[in-house]
Amino acid sequence: MNISSKDQNRRLIHEITIILIIKVILLLVIKHIWFDAPTIPKDFDNQVAERIAGNISNTQETR
Repeated sequence: MNISSKDQNRRLIHEITIILIIKVILLLVIKHIWFDAPTIPKDFDNQVAERIAGNISNTQETR
């Protein structure tokens, strides 16, 4: 009875290891396909960057 439980534990560990390896491989493939390089808009200029980030000289903090 003890031997069969060890066999089941080894089989379970083996299956979980295989599943984790497959998941890591799939995540790496997805990362390589969709996230291989940062995207920069075609019409990107300083005005867009200032609009997104805000202009530090024009903003004032009020407390």
